[in-house]
Amino acid sequence: MKIFPDINFNKLKLGLGKTRENIVNKISEVLTQKAKIDEVTIEELQDVLISSDLGIELVEKIIEKVRKVLLKEQDRSIDRIKNIIKDELIKILGNQVLDNNFLLQNDNKPYVILIVGTNGSGKTTTIGKLAHRFKSAGQKVIIASGDTFRAAANNQLKTWARMANVDLIESDNEDTSAIVFDTIKKAVKDNYDIILIDTAGRLHNNKNLMLELNKVKNVIKSLLPSAPIETLLVIDGGFGQNALVQTDEFGKYSQITGLVLTKLDGTAKGGTVFQICAKNEIPIRYIGIGEGIDDLQLFNSQAFVDAIFS
Repeated sequence: MKIFPDINFNKLKLGLGKTRENIVNKISEVLTQKAKIDEVTIEELQDVLISSDLGIELVEKIIEKVRKVLLKEQDRSIDRIKNIIKDELIKILGNQVLDNNFLLQNDNKPYVILIVGTNGSGKTTTIGKLAHRFKSAGQKVIIASGDTFRAAANNQLKTWARMANVDLIESDNEDTSAIVFDTIKKAVKDNYDIILIDTAGRLHNNKNLMLELNKVKNVIKSLLPSAPIETLLVIDGGFGQNALVQTDEFGKYSQITGLVLTKLDGTAKGGTVFQICAKNEIPIRYIGIGEGIDDLQLFNSQAFVDAIFS
C-alpha cells in the first residue's frame, strides 16, 4: 500500500466504500462473467460506468482508451482493464497533491478563508474541522460567525470553536459584513494567522444572497488589500448532478478557488467527483469522510482513486 503523508488511507478507503461498490464492484461483476473481453463486454462496461455517476462524456473517453490499449496489447485480463480505467480516472482528477500548509505559504497575514455553500452541505462542520487542522498545525485561528440567516448556525459554530480551541466572533447584527469587519479588526490587532468566515447557507439560485458575497469580499479587500483570500465552496458529495450545477452557479457570483466535498462516506455517488474535476478548473482542496473532527482530509488524486480500487 502506498503511503500518503497527512492522509489516513485506511479511513479514506473505508469512507469511500459505497463509491467502491458502485464503481469497482460493478466493473468486476461485468468482467468476471465473460470468458473473453469482446466488444459486447466493453459496451456493458460502458453502461456500468455511466450508471456510476461518471457522466457520458467522461465514460466515452475512458472506453475509447480501453479499446485503444486492448488493440495494442495481448493482456486482456480483468486487472489490466481495471488499471487502464484507474489510470484514466487519475488523469481526470489531475495531479492534486497538497501539503498541510498549502494555504499558508504567503507571508501576508492574516490569511482569509471564505466558506460558501448551501444549507445542509456540511459548511459549518467543515469550518470547525478546518479550524482544528490549522490550530493543530500551530496557527492562530479566529472564526467569523457570518451565517446570520440561520439561527442554529451560530450555536453550531460555538460548539466547533470550543472543540477546536479557537476564537469566535459573533454578533446580534444581521449584517454579515459588519461581523466580518469586526473579526478582521481583531485578527489584525491580535496577530492571528487565519480567519475563517462563515456565510449564509445561500441557495445558488438566490441572487440577493449570492450578491452579498461580493459585499463581504469588498469589506475584506478594503481592510486587507494585500491579504491572500481563499474562497472554498462546500458541496455535499451525495448531491450527484446537482453538485455540478451548484459549482457553476456559485462561480458566476464569486471566484471559487477550491472545493470541499463532504459526506462522501455516506454516498455511492463519489463518481461525481470526476465530473466536477473534468468540467471545472477548480481544485478539490479537502474531502469529508466522516463526522469526527479529524475526518476532513486533504485531497490527493492518487490516494482517492487508490482507495476506490483497493
